[in-house]
Amino acid sequence: MNNIFIIELPSNLGLKEPSPGQEPGVRRLPEWLRKHDFHKLIAPESIEILKPPVYQMNLDNESAVLNADAIVQYAKESANLLSKVLAEKKFPLVIGGDCSIMIGNALALRQKGSYAVFYLDGHTDFMEPNLSQTGGAGGMAAAIVAGIGPKKLTNINGQSPYIKEEYVWCVGNREYDKEYENIIRNSRAVYYSLASLREVGIANCLNSFFEMVYTQKLDGFWIHIDIDVLDDEKMPAVDSRTSGGLSYQEFNRILTLLLSNPKVIGMEITILDPDLDPLGQYTKEFVHNFVHTFNNVMKSYH
Repeated sequence: MNNIFIIELPSNLGLKEPSPGQEPGVRRLPEWLRKHDFHKLIAPESIEILKPPVYQMNLDNESAVLNADAIVQYAKESANLLSKVLAEKKFPLVIGGDCSIMIGNALALRQKGSYAVFYLDGHTDFMEPNLSQTGGAGGMAAAIVAGIGPKKLTNINGQSPYIKEEYVWCVGNREYDKEYENIIRNSRAVYYSLASLREVGIANCLNSFFEMVYTQKLDGFWIHIDIDVLDDEKMPAVDSRTSGGLSYQEFNRILTLLLSNPKVIGMEITILDPDLDPLGQYTKEFVHNFVHTFNNVMKSYH
């Protein structure tokens, strides 16, 4: 029986303008994936779309975060929607949008129980506004869900932290700037850069994650996927490009292991920007790889 529930969260509130007066294109990701048969191939039981507040370049004085109030509003709405889907025992496949959609999803998880997040991303997204060059919450999302950052965003409905710091696993970063990496290295979050992931090995990294989930008796875990974790030559249609990245073989292996585990409760996909892939060539390859892996695992294990 198919229990997949696609939730579309087409928000770009967590990103700065790519150029003056131009909105980040990630708001079109759900419809873009639909155009490339993603929804048809996944064949979910249901699809629901939650429209975000209007995008602005509004830097909030209190938090020093772009569109902070709108992000909080949207997080509350998306948390309510995800809570409903989880209560119906469905598997939510959430399509963003930028990484700030993690805030609402993590809020829903906090209200449901105690969860971990496997944050698969080409960046750590683990910093506070004072170190951000953009003020975009997308680049702070992992820290925010761990309770680090402005209270307006980290303590919605008095629920901070949405996910305990030590249950946030940031995997795949290849932004090897010492100051940038030191933030997460000095935290209680678990950090595997792309280099350390390859050194330790995918299976060993994932086994350590699963062991933590079971040892700590967590209710489950959530998967975050930022498309920019993929090799830049295979997926350049992202807002913050960095050379290198996971091959599709590595990506599919990680996804297979994560989705095969009975403790997985849902996942989100973020950052692929249709404006940066006008011919759809990179999107087609992503859809082919993701859908093949996802469907194979979900049919076999769930």
